[in-house]
Amino acid sequence: MKAKRIRIAAMLAASALILHACGGGANEGASAGPPGTESQAPGAESQDESKPAGMITAADLSLGDIDPAMAEKGKTTYDVKCQACHSMGENRVVGPGWKGITTRREPAWIMNMILNIDMMLAEDEEAQKLLEQCLVRMPNQNLSKEEARDVLEFMRTL
Repeated sequence: MKAKRIRIAAMLAASALILHACGGGANEGASAGPPGTESQAPGAESQDESKPAGMITAADLSLGDIDPAMAEKGKTTYDVKCQACHSMGENRVVGPGWKGITTRREPAWIMNMILNIDMMLAEDEEAQKLLEQCLVRMPNQNLSKEEARDVLEFMRTL
């Protein structure tokens, strides 16, 4: 019992430190294909009003060639808000490494993990599995859609 309390206290302390270092808060559904590869955001039956407010769908994103200016802005955001928990390589720090993330996850899923972490963790099986693996809830970095899109563009370069 005492060991369990110590373990819980250590996890809470680590979480508090990470939240302090990363800046604050935290959201998504399930898929029939590979993890995070659904073409629609969780809970979105269609592209209409049934989509939860603020959730990103594939229709909300237009990806073409990589935009170097956006990627550079995304790298700056990564340096300030993300690098404490995520590496640019494949290795996990606190959260998963970003190298190749856009080949493993759909862009809308990534955007929702950045912008709607509470909803993702409440509804998305893959987001819940990541939380179980990492043991630390991703904080809400309070990024705008534009900033999150810049981060996605940076991820596309890795």
